[in-house]
Amino acid sequence: KSEVRDDLIRNSQPILANKSQMLGMPQFGLRDNLIKCELLKNEDAYTYIKNYRCGWVFFLGTYNVNGQNPKESLSPWLASTATPPDFYLVGFQELDLSKEAFLFNDTPKEPEWMLAVYKGLHPDAKYALVKLVRLVGIMLLFYVKAEHAAHISEMEAETVGTGVMGRMGNKGAVAIRFQFHNSDICVVNSHLAAHTEEFERRNQDFKDICRRIQFRQDDLTLPPLAIMKHNVVLWLGDLNYRISDLEVDHVKDLIAKKDFETLYNHDQLKRQMDEEVVFVGFTEGEIDFQPTYKYDTGSDQWDTSEKCRVPAWCDRILWRGKNIKQLHYQSHMTLKTSDHKPVSSLLEIGIKVVNEESYKRTFEEIVRHIDRMENDCIPSVSLSEREFFFQDVKFMQHQAKTVSVYNDGQVPCQFEFIPKLDEPTYCKPWLTANPAKGFLAQGTSVDIDLEVFVNRSTAPELNSGQQQLEDILVLHLERGKDYFISVTGNYLPSCFGSSLSTLCLLREPIQDMPLETIRDMKSNSQVSNPETDKPQDIPKEIWMMVDHLFRYAKKQVRIALFSPLLAGSNHSVAEALLLFLDALPDPVIPFSFYPQCLDCCSDSSRCRQIISVLPQCHKNVFNYLIAFLQELLKHSAHNRLDVSILASIFAGLLLRSPTKQDLTEKRKVKEFVQHFLVQTPSDRDIDEKLPE
Repeated sequence: KSEVRDDLIRNSQPILANKSQMLGMPQFGLRDNLIKCELLKNEDAYTYIKNYRCGWVFFLGTYNVNGQNPKESLSPWLASTATPPDFYLVGFQELDLSKEAFLFNDTPKEPEWMLAVYKGLHPDAKYALVKLVRLVGIMLLFYVKAEHAAHISEMEAETVGTGVMGRMGNKGAVAIRFQFHNSDICVVNSHLAAHTEEFERRNQDFKDICRRIQFRQDDLTLPPLAIMKHNVVLWLGDLNYRISDLEVDHVKDLIAKKDFETLYNHDQLKRQMDEEVVFVGFTEGEIDFQPTYKYDTGSDQWDTSEKCRVPAWCDRILWRGKNIKQLHYQSHMTLKTSDHKPVSSLLEIGIKVVNEESYKRTFEEIVRHIDRMENDCIPSVSLSEREFFFQDVKFMQHQAKTVSVYNDGQVPCQFEFIPKLDEPTYCKPWLTANPAKGFLAQGTSVDIDLEVFVNRSTAPELNSGQQQLEDILVLHLERGKDYFISVTGNYLPSCFGSSLSTLCLLREPIQDMPLETIRDMKSNSQVSNPETDKPQDIPKEIWMMVDHLFRYAKKQVRIALFSPLLAGSNHSVAEALLLFLDALPDPVIPFSFYPQCLDCCSDSSRCRQIISVLPQCHKNVFNYLIAFLQELLKHSAHNRLDVSILASIFAGLLLRSPTKQDLTEKRKVKEFVQHFLVQTPSDRDIDEKLPE
């Protein structure tokens, strides 16, 4: 049970020697940080690597189950070793392919496969479930021998979707990180983009997962930990890399001859790793088993469907780190539930362990040394620069500059960016300093990244000229003086984050308009010349995006909105439309109407009455977008869209909550929008608003 599982982890009290543990501790004061810093520098004096011949054995397994229920014992896969492993890390993909799992991330198959795994574990040991994490059909289970649980700490889990719209969970990854003794370990289970020709999309999925998965630390003021910041990284899953440049019959002939070396030379993942495009620094064991995809379900026969897929090693296991030895890497052909075969890898991993007597002795020596130090000197640092200018900052495009801080004083120092007088935070919301606090030993330096990022919350005031990219950072030294860093820049106004009413008044691109003109328009909605300055019915930017999708993508399968695997401008335009709607400072249905919309969500006529009294430009945009979505539904035989899917995607954008929504509100918002996707006679006049 989860309560028992949590107790196993929380009772762990590892000795604080590892760097990530140290920096994750609450900041007590200069003396405490100095002790931690010295312990880190002298770590080799009290730790040793317990490795190969006496190391810990990790069983890694991956299985794409193609939406099937468990129909056979998993023991031939999970209990295939002579002796029981210390750890099980078992990953599944396509656990559930139903629409409900996709939309609500809920599936009855989770407990079914959990039970199948539990029954399939090695019978000669007792195991505790430490963690389960799932995103739609991607699931990772972490079991450990009960006697090792007390040495596991800092358990965290994260998920990231890279599927529909580059965000949804039909593709993506789940990951866990934990501390075992004094080693940081991260495990990733991923399901990357499909289809032979989409290897570059798979490469991008890998990079997105590495960039977007960030594990929080106990001290929330410290930056989160990325995947590659761990001592050991274990990566498994359906990576979907295929065999290139060979016909299917040639591939099958090589498999029959067991000429895996020739076949492996045409493997996309091998080629991409050789070119150092993805998985840089990772290792994969020698593949001496036949491809694990694609079989006829329930058999060992290659795909006999009309598509006749070329066999491929889609299911892979890789690792990154030191003191790791692979004991085996194999597929398990006896399992026939899916069109994939499961794969396993047995790794022996050297773990950093603390010698408690040596630790105590080192700690006492450090404390005695600090007691002898004179700490009456004032800390001092020098900065590489004090003025920074960010040129041509754009909406949601990250820019960063680095300031080096060097401790040129006689004593260690602790630094922190502090708020200015009467301000709640140390910087404006579009600016961050990373790290924002830290510790510097004498004669050392740290690089601080000053990062500028304008999002939907900060763009409106920058677009209108009410705010500028200007801020002063105050770098404070404990027991020392303050240093001031000037950050300025110029922001290029964008239609993203601009109001509908403002955009309707603009006939030129917003970047070509003087800020004074935009400010005047925002403060004075009256037009000076009714003939030339008459507002447009809808912003030209919305018309251009919808017009493109209407002309070129309305019959496309799930349109570009629903398949980032479809390359080209349709996907880009669709994502831009969704981002545009999400960034509106006041949504299509303004915030002031939100409570009324929830109250009448079950009454179609009252819903339509609310739309009729919206401000004119908001009403025009709503009717225009609804007409476009209705047009998409007319082609559902081709694009496979339905009312539920479109409502799930667009409801939260058209009718956005001013605060965080709960599940009940989300359902009401979806119900409200669904009324308009079912066309009635009163809707026919808005068809005229569609591009011809």
